Amino acid sequence: MEFANWFEVPLPPAEAWPVLLDIERIAPCMPGAELTEVVDHSTFRGNIAIRLGPVALSFAGTIKIDEADEAKHTARISAQGSDAKGRGGVNATSIFRLEPSPAGSRVLVHTNLTLSGSVAQYGRSIGIIQATAAQLISQFAKCLKERLAQLRTVAAAPEQVSLRRAPSRAPVPAAGKPISGLALIVKLSWAIIGRLFWRL
Repeated sequence: MEFANWFEVPLPPAEAWPVLLDIERIAPCMPGAELTEVVDHSTFRGNIAIRLGPVALSFAGTIKIDEADEAKHTARISAQGSDAKGRGGVNATSIFRLEPSPAGSRVLVHTNLTLSGSVAQYGRSIGIIQATAAQLISQFAKCLKERLAQLRTVAAAPEQVSLRRAPSRAPVPAAGKPISGLALIVKLSWAIIGRLFWRL
């Protein structure tokens, strides 16, 4: 299945680009995600937990930056993982593109997602998958904006360190909580009901 999302960051594309490719720094902003290993500059291993109603899914896998075009501010990232309880797997390819916006930059994300095994049954409805992705992106963008605000505050503060000590980096944000699929299902159901009543 394919779907698209977007979010904005308060930096122009040239400044937002290196931030978005710094996987180690932004990974904690993704709800339920945990970075466990840096294989090399473009390959990472980690876990992500998502809850769909009473079913808790936990995937362990690999994320790889396949392509990155700094001039065009586009990147292709692939991810694959397996459920910890052997219920299936997930494969995804996302293409990111940055474009200028009044707020700074708009990040456009197009994702091609494939689920396998019994996991595919939990995500059979593309509406639920899209709603889950939208909420993940929304929470990720909110955390990222807070992270950028912290970095700006640190950069603007007077340097009060000795010449023998380098300034400390801003703290890495704590990993986000897993997304609750039950809340998404309720929200999606009300949206469908609302559209039906609107048509009457």
